[in-house]
Amino acid sequence: MKLLERSVRRLEHADALDRPAGTVVDAINKWLPPGRVKDALSGTDLGHPVHPLLVTVPIGVWVSVGLLDVLGGRSARAAARTLVGLGALAAVPATVTGASDWADTLGAERRIGAVHAACNYAAIAAYVASWTARRRGRHRVGIGLSAAGAGLLGVGGWLGGHLTYAAGVGVDTTAFSTLPSEWTDAAPETALAGGEMGAVMVGTVSVLLVNRADGIVALSNRCTHRGAPLDDGSLDNRCIECPWHGSRFGVGDGQVMRGPATRPQQVYEARVRNGRIQVRQPDEQRTLRTNPVASGKD
Repeated sequence: MKLLERSVRRLEHADALDRPAGTVVDAINKWLPPGRVKDALSGTDLGHPVHPLLVTVPIGVWVSVGLLDVLGGRSARAAARTLVGLGALAAVPATVTGASDWADTLGAERRIGAVHAACNYAAIAAYVASWTARRRGRHRVGIGLSAAGAGLLGVGGWLGGHLTYAAGVGVDTTAFSTLPSEWTDAAPETALAGGEMGAVMVGTVSVLLVNRADGIVALSNRCTHRGAPLDDGSLDNRCIECPWHGSRFGVGDGQVMRGPATRPQQVYEARVRNGRIQVRQPDEQRTLRTNPVASGKD
């Protein structure tokens, strides 16, 4: 475990990856600007990233190949060859969606993502070579190439898990940002006198206050996609546009109007009392987000 952690820390600080990764990201963003195609690859309409869903198909297929190679014998050769090819085909949409998601990362996450992708691309190449060898009757070579592909896939999968569960890439960046359920002072009413929107800190939560004709609206100021400060973005009558990746959210309900974001913005209740803007959490706070940290003392 310690060896894995040391290895991934080195990768996170491997700034030599920045230039080649940046070149690839620029090319991806050129071909995938904000819009319907980018939204589809991000999973905007599903409400969750689509890449983790798609990767289960080639992984499941190739695991089945391994079982057939070990337990199936000669009678399973044709089935194993077919599954190797099927997994390679299924990997195409998985890699495309992964590339789209990776293009929206920076720093350590981008470096880990680059190695994650390289391992997976190498695994795909190994399985394609395995399919070719099997098709030519070189079954032992094909089995060896599949084993190499499985090893590369395991490394890539571990790095993908690190990106999600350790670095938080792909999760709602506001998941643990909640306000009290009681009305809480946020700012004087005059705070928005000179503009349409502004950010204030309420406890540890950055809240975006929007001054509309029908009243003040309060939303989380942290974009659910990659955590950008929305007060640095742009506002029109209908939506707020994220300054980093162009996601758009409805001002009144926080719903995603354009990706790559998949999760809506948290909208808080807001009111004005005695010249002060007050806000509160409108819905029940989930247990994982509010469970107090125990001191460990009796």
